[in-house]
Amino acid sequence: MANTDFKVIIVGGGPVGLTAAHALSHAGIDFVVLEGREDMFLDSGASLVLNPASLRVMQQLGLLPSLKAIGAEMHHIKGYDLEGNTFEDHYGFNMVKTNLGIGPFAFHRSQLIEAIYNGLSATAKEKVLAGKRVMDIETKSDGVRVHCSDGSVHEGSIVIGADGVHSRTRRAMRKLALEEDPLREWDAETPFLTSYKCVWCSFPRPDGSVPGDGFNTHNTDKSTMYISGHDRSWIFLYEKLPEPTRERRSYSEKEAEDFAATFADYPITDTLKVKDALPNRMTAGMANLEEGVLKHWSWGRIVLAGDACHKFTPNAGLGFNNGVQDIVVLCNRLQAAQSDAPLDADALTKIFKDYQTERIAFVTGDESRSAHITRFHAWSDRIHYFISRFILPFHFVQRLLLNYLTRKVASTALVLDYVSAEESFVGIFPWLHKMPKYVSRKLA
Repeated sequence: MANTDFKVIIVGGGPVGLTAAHALSHAGIDFVVLEGREDMFLDSGASLVLNPASLRVMQQLGLLPSLKAIGAEMHHIKGYDLEGNTFEDHYGFNMVKTNLGIGPFAFHRSQLIEAIYNGLSATAKEKVLAGKRVMDIETKSDGVRVHCSDGSVHEGSIVIGADGVHSRTRRAMRKLALEEDPLREWDAETPFLTSYKCVWCSFPRPDGSVPGDGFNTHNTDKSTMYISGHDRSWIFLYEKLPEPTRERRSYSEKEAEDFAATFADYPITDTLKVKDALPNRMTAGMANLEEGVLKHWSWGRIVLAGDACHKFTPNAGLGFNNGVQDIVVLCNRLQAAQSDAPLDADALTKIFKDYQTERIAFVTGDESRSAHITRFHAWSDRIHYFISRFILPFHFVQRLLLNYLTRKVASTALVLDYVSAEESFVGIFPWLHKMPKYVSRKLA
């Protein structure tokens, strides 16, 4: 039986926070989502890629048909050097589909967020509040109070911080932990290290560019990535910083334009260069690319998920996918612990500790893999250059890697234990964690 007095405050209405809203709704657990932006669907980002494991979860949540309608299934990868010479050309994503029953899908970020939101029930949508910029969090023995910039105060049982790499929830959690014990070891206030910066932009998918195509241009300490989506394409321009930094940096529009201009003649497809795409950009931005995994994912009644507690470079598309798995593990544990009696502080501490323990090895491994892929693309040293140029392009190497990785995904990827669904994705490697067959709880 669900505990009707238990309420989750989700900070962040991005893709991870809205996935949490769906998962809690299916668990019969009350919640509210506090999103700082006034416009949750503001078209300001780039692309997100969902892997087969995340698509299974989206199927459980009833979102798969709407997502397939706006996404592009990835199938082709091609790699160039700066002169446009092809040294990598394969259809490895088709092998992923053969192995797991579906390949990864690319989405425009704002469209994905809107589709996830639109899939919520009418009752759940009323619990998603925009313009709620979190300023402070109080914890009590029996709950939490979240203060927002508009003067509103929201009370609940726990806080899930799904508010991204510059998480206010993480900062509030750190403050509370150190106020209790100033000598306690804790993650730094700016915990992630940055070694690369990036400009991204989206533009209408060019004629002749097939949805699901991906292209990479490799060079010393610089690279480009092009992804072709359903109706848009995206480019990412990467460059290694002179020195790693933990400083948060904002870039002006002129700085972004000047940076992008240094990539003007980089090929992004067989027929296009960066300078051909930039004038048609619809959205664009520039940021440093943080990397790392926190040591502390929770304190008291506050717990973090997604980029708030682990941050990857975007080359491998692993960030949101790990956020989905975070929510699956956390909500499975919260749903299983629901009873007539309220969850006390000790029970929540154990749930949060077990959640981090279950996730940490996977997250650490994916953070390392993402870091290496970034350095394979932007040749960071002789070893990464040699592997990128003369080992990874071979088809038999790609087959070995993809078979290993897809087998690993099939054996480790989790689904929500309490939401029934048919298994739509059947490939060579069977999923170890099966879809539940019993009826899910009534949506909250």
